[in-house]
Amino acid sequence: MIKNQTSKSMKLQSYANGEWYQSTASGLILNNAINGDVVAEISSEGLDFQDMLDYGRNIGGPALRHYTFHQRALMLKELGKYLMDRKEIFYQLSTATGATRTDSWIDIEGGISTLFVFSGKGRREMPNSHVYLDGNQETISRNGSFTAQHIYTPIHGVAVHINAFNFPCWGMLEKLAPTLLAGVPAIVKPASQTAYLTELMVKHIIESNILPEGSLQLISGSTGDLLHHLDFQDAVSFTGSASTGLKLKKIPAIVGNSVRFFMESDSLNCSILGKDVEPGSDEFELFIKELSREMTVKTGQKCTAIRRAIIPSSKVDAVAETMIARLSKMTLGNPQNESVKMGPLASQDQHQDVMLQAGKLAQDNEVLFGKSVELELLDADVNKGAFISPILMCAKNSSTTSAHDIEAFGPISTLIPYHDEEDAIQLAALGKGSLVGSIITNNPEIATRLSMGAAAYHGRLLILNSSCAKESTGHGSPLPHLIHGGPGRAGGSEEMGGIRGVKHYMQRTAIQGSPDMLTAITGSWMQGSQRNTDNLHPFQKKFNELEIGDSIVTGKRDITLEDIEAFAELSGDKFYAHMDEDAAKRNPFFEGRVAHGYFLVSMAAGLFVWPDEGPVLANYGMDNLRFSSPVYPGDSLKVQFTCKQKVNRENEEYGEVRWDTTIINQNDEVVANYDVLTLVAE
Repeated sequence: MIKNQTSKSMKLQSYANGEWYQSTASGLILNNAINGDVVAEISSEGLDFQDMLDYGRNIGGPALRHYTFHQRALMLKELGKYLMDRKEIFYQLSTATGATRTDSWIDIEGGISTLFVFSGKGRREMPNSHVYLDGNQETISRNGSFTAQHIYTPIHGVAVHINAFNFPCWGMLEKLAPTLLAGVPAIVKPASQTAYLTELMVKHIIESNILPEGSLQLISGSTGDLLHHLDFQDAVSFTGSASTGLKLKKIPAIVGNSVRFFMESDSLNCSILGKDVEPGSDEFELFIKELSREMTVKTGQKCTAIRRAIIPSSKVDAVAETMIARLSKMTLGNPQNESVKMGPLASQDQHQDVMLQAGKLAQDNEVLFGKSVELELLDADVNKGAFISPILMCAKNSSTTSAHDIEAFGPISTLIPYHDEEDAIQLAALGKGSLVGSIITNNPEIATRLSMGAAAYHGRLLILNSSCAKESTGHGSPLPHLIHGGPGRAGGSEEMGGIRGVKHYMQRTAIQGSPDMLTAITGSWMQGSQRNTDNLHPFQKKFNELEIGDSIVTGKRDITLEDIEAFAELSGDKFYAHMDEDAAKRNPFFEGRVAHGYFLVSMAAGLFVWPDEGPVLANYGMDNLRFSSPVYPGDSLKVQFTCKQKVNRENEEYGEVRWDTTIINQNDEVVANYDVLTLVAE
C-alpha cells in the first residue's frame, strides 16, 4: 500500500447522508495481493462525520424502529437472497485480496448466511413487536397491584462498525445482521487494505432498496473525527489489534459518554491434544488436520486461527513429523489456479508485519518448517505478491515462549509441549484470553478436566473427537448462533451469539407499574391484569379479533380417586405417590395419594378447549410448566385461561397465540401454571 501515488485506479466511494461520495483528495493506493497491480485508491477526506451521525440518528433510526422485529428479520432474509444471487460478482473481486475460492466462500457466503440465521432466529425467538421481554414478570407487592418487567428496546443512536481487513464481507455482515435486527442504523468502516470488496457489496445492498434509508452508511478511508462526536446512545463495535482498540476506547467522548464499546482483538488461540491420543488414531489425524487447516486457510489471517498447539511432550516428535509432511504438500500461488490451496497475504504491508513478528518468535522457538523452504509458486511471482510459506515452530521453553505474547497474523503456529493436564491448562491461560480453544480427545474425563480448567480463558471451546468430526464446523469457524468474542486480550466482548448479539444494541429497562399499565406497554398480559370475559369463547375468535386479556374462567371439576387410577391405567404412570396411600404419606411433600401432574394438564384442556371447528388450528406446545401445590382426591379445580401474547406471522395466514393457563383449587391456591401455545387463523 503506497500513499499519495498517482494512478488511474478506481477511487473508492463512501455512502453518506443517502448519497455516494468520492473524495477529490489523494489517498492510499490499494494493491492486488497476488501481483501488486493497483486495485483502488481510498480516501474519506471531505466527509462530514457529524452529519453522518445525525443522518443515522434522525433518519435511519426512526425508519428502522418503525418496523417490528419480524419485519426487520424479513429484510435480512430478502437482503441475503439478493446478495446470494450476486455472489459471483464478489468472488471475482475477492481474488485480489489473495483469497482462494474456499477462503472467499467463508467470507462471502459465510457472511451472507449470517443474515439468514439472524432472520430465522429473529422470527422464531423474538416477538413481532417493538418490545423484547427479558425474563419473567417480577412480583414485588403483596396483592399484585404493583409489578415489574424487564424489557429491551433499541438504542436511539448509531452503531459504528470498525472492521478488520481479513474478512471484508463476513466482518461487515456478522455485525450488521444483529444491529439491523435490533433496529439500529450502522456506519461501516472497513479496513482500507480490502475495502474495495466491502464497497462493492455495500453498493449492491444500497441498490437493492431493501433497507430503509439511513440504515447503512459506509466510510471508505479514515474515520476522521467521527468517534469524537459519539454519545451515550451510540455504540462502537471494533475488530482489529488490541493496541488500536485500546486507543479508540480511551477517546474522551467514548469514555465520558459511556459509549458502548465492543472489542474483538488479538487472540493467541490454542488447540490442546489430549494425552490419550496416540499417533495414527482418528483423533491424532483430526488434530493434524485442524492445525494445518488453521495455519493455511486465509493464509492464517483469521482471528480464530490456532497460534499455539499445546501437545503432550511425548507426542512432540510425532506431531512435528506429521505436520512437516503435510505442510510440504501445500500448494502456494495464484488463488485463481484451482490447484492452489494457499494464496498470498492480503498486502505487502501485512507481509512485512508477519515476517517481523515471525522473526521475533524465531528468537526463542525452533523453526521446524518454513525457514529455508524455497517457495514453489504456481502462476505467481514471489517478488510481486505478498506470498509466504507456512511456518511451524516448536517452543524451547513452554512456559516462557514468546508464542504466548506475540501474534503473527499469518500461517504461523508453535508447538508447545506439556507434562500433565494442569500444565496444559496453565499454558492455555498464558494466552491471556482467547476467542477460541479446542481440545482433541476421545476421553470424557480428560475433556471435562481440560474444558473446566480452560473455559474461563476462552469465548468458545471446541471438544473434538471422531464421533462429531464429520459434522463439526472446526476450530476456526465462528457461527452466528454462538458468541464470537473472548476475555482478556481477545477484547472482552461477545458478537453474534444469536439474540445475545442483538441485545448489544438495545437498552434493558426495568419498567414498574400496575399490571394493566405494563400489559398495555409490553403488549403481553401480566399476572394481575384485567381479564376480558364475554359470551364468546376465545377459541371462537380469529387471530385479528383476539385481544390481549381475552379470557375464560371455566367451571369446576372435582378430582376423584377413580380419575387418578384411570389415568394411571391409561398412561402407564403408576408412580407410588399416585397409587399407594401409605407410601405417599411417607413422602415429605404429600399427605396421601396425589393426582398426576400431567392428568391436571389434560383435565385443564378438557375444561378450557372449545371442541368445535374454528380459528384455532393447532396446539404446538407448552412453556414454563410448574406444579405449585399437590392435588388430592376431593379437590375441586377450575382454570383461568387468558390470551397472553399474540405474534403475527408476517406473510402467513395464521398467527401464534400464547395463553396464560392457571389451574386453581377450591382454596384459590394455584396448583399449576403454564403457557399454552396455539396457531390461530387470521
